[in-house]
Amino acid sequence: MLHVIETSPEVRRFHPAWWVAAVAFVALLGAAAFRSVPGVLMNPLHHEFGWPHGTISLAVSLNLLLYGLTAPFAAALMARFGIRVVTVCALLLVATGSGLTVFMTASWQLVLCWGLLVGLGTGSMALAFVSTVVDRWFVARRGLVSGVLTAASATGQLVFLPLVAHLAGAYGWRSASLLVTAAALAIVPLVWLLLRDRPADVGVLAYGASEPLPEPRTGNAAAAALTALRDAAHTPAFWLLAAAFAICGASTNGLVNTHFVPAAHDHGMPQTTAAGLLAVIGVFDVAGTVLSGWLTDRFNPRILLAVYYTLRGASLFVLPQLFAPTPGAQMVLFVVFYGLDWIATVPPTMALCREHFGPRASVVFGWVFASHQIGAAAIASIAGVVRDQFGDYAAAWYGAGLLCLLATAFSLSVRKARPVPHAEPGKEPAATGR
Repeated sequence: MLHVIETSPEVRRFHPAWWVAAVAFVALLGAAAFRSVPGVLMNPLHHEFGWPHGTISLAVSLNLLLYGLTAPFAAALMARFGIRVVTVCALLLVATGSGLTVFMTASWQLVLCWGLLVGLGTGSMALAFVSTVVDRWFVARRGLVSGVLTAASATGQLVFLPLVAHLAGAYGWRSASLLVTAAALAIVPLVWLLLRDRPADVGVLAYGASEPLPEPRTGNAAAAALTALRDAAHTPAFWLLAAAFAICGASTNGLVNTHFVPAAHDHGMPQTTAAGLLAVIGVFDVAGTVLSGWLTDRFNPRILLAVYYTLRGASLFVLPQLFAPTPGAQMVLFVVFYGLDWIATVPPTMALCREHFGPRASVVFGWVFASHQIGAAAIASIAGVVRDQFGDYAAAWYGAGLLCLLATAFSLSVRKARPVPHAEPGKEPAATGR
């Protein structure tokens, strides 16, 4: 369906919000693809340098951690300097970090390049970026657009993982790193030319809005991010959402995205086949996340989260029995099912942040997303140690399944918020979650 706005009785045109969303989709696609590459490179790095899985997982953990901790500060920086400037700088960081890895000879250099630089870059284009774009450019269709933009991370996985696995196997892991560098640089001119910061920049209101939207005050970005955290931390809703989202990160980016390929390889499955299965998860995540956004516009987001986490936990209990040299029908069924549920949690979590924290929801969601990546970073390292100590990943899969059931309880415990008042000029409303 085409979305248009009236500019005069004679003139009709696409609302600029949809062009902004399209460019944001491309940037998010790239960021997710860049961040997911280390999981495919884990075995090639282990074989070439002899580094233990736990050591390589440390770089992945730092990448995941910064992917989350950067988000609230990036959201505040976007409020201060604009979406376009922050996104371009982030892409340049990714290109630098990935490109420098081809010269590394020691594990600390992997931590510096792929952990620090790529982590900071991709973290600046994480889900807080989605929240910023959606909250600034849309009033109608917020759930749907949140789902579509979130699905970009799955699409990035779909496009990059099989290609990276092929390049790493045929030409070595350095060719894959250089591909990431080239892709990041290719997105820079697109973002600079087409991404706009606010509807007022092109003389329109946000899509579906009847008046200009209130905005949080700008100023010192670090102070704004920390103030939002301080105020949100006084509400039980923030801690429940953060705890549930930490488990979301642990069970997706931290465990499956990082360790599924090496775990499948442990059972005799070729690396390219395992990467292909992970990419199929990405295919179905596109459908699952877009559907979740549509459902979030219509149903209680607390119930949706509870359903998603329960189904995810149940599937993780089954996974250890499905690994084999050749993927069978049950493994394919798991991949489809897990894909539909992969990050379907994002649109309802964003909706609850918006409900409880109003105009500062993007920055607060950045902190909730930081907890997502703290959980991901923790389980990425823990699972690597489990593999080194016990020779397989079984305990990690079962533990993550139990955590998902705990996230179900957290989600159901989030109460309905009091109405959030509009911000007065120069002021921000207090957090009202309960």
